[in-house]
Amino acid sequence: MCSPNNIELHTIINQELRMRSSLITICIATLMFLPKLATAQNCNEICQVEAVNNYFEALDKVAKKDSTPKDIDALLSLMHSDVKYVHVEYGAKFDLVSWRKAFLRNLNRGMYQNTDSNEQRIIKYIPGKNHVAVEYSHGVIQDNGQWKATEPLLAIFGFTEGKISLIKELW
Repeated sequence: MCSPNNIELHTIINQELRMRSSLITICIATLMFLPKLATAQNCNEICQVEAVNNYFEALDKVAKKDSTPKDIDALLSLMHSDVKYVHVEYGAKFDLVSWRKAFLRNLNRGMYQNTDSNEQRIIKYIPGKNHVAVEYSHGVIQDNGQWKATEPLLAIFGFTEGKISLIKELW
């Protein structure tokens, strides 16, 4: 026959085992999640190049004569929700919402008039940890098929969770 002390001891042991089991489950889940978190916060050179190429490709679509708000939204979908766009020379500072409004204002004013022959191209990358410096240029594809650059421009791109979180234009 079990005494009240044995029942109480048995209850305490069961509670201890459940707590240990819960703690082990939490530890295992944490260990499984941490590597993914570390990976998600880093954007290596391949990630950076792909993101910047996609950015300029989408930006070219926005700048075309027949662009739409969907093109703007496609461009902005490449950005982290906390993106900051800064143009040092012009004093421009946008977050995602204000940047979208600025794009829509320009679209509604008819500012986007590029044709299929207008294209921005990346000249050079200098990758860093979650940042990349990019030399790029606007240009025009000539009748002979050659792309002719205008002046070289510089931008710094920052990345958070594999998405663009900073664009700082330095021209």
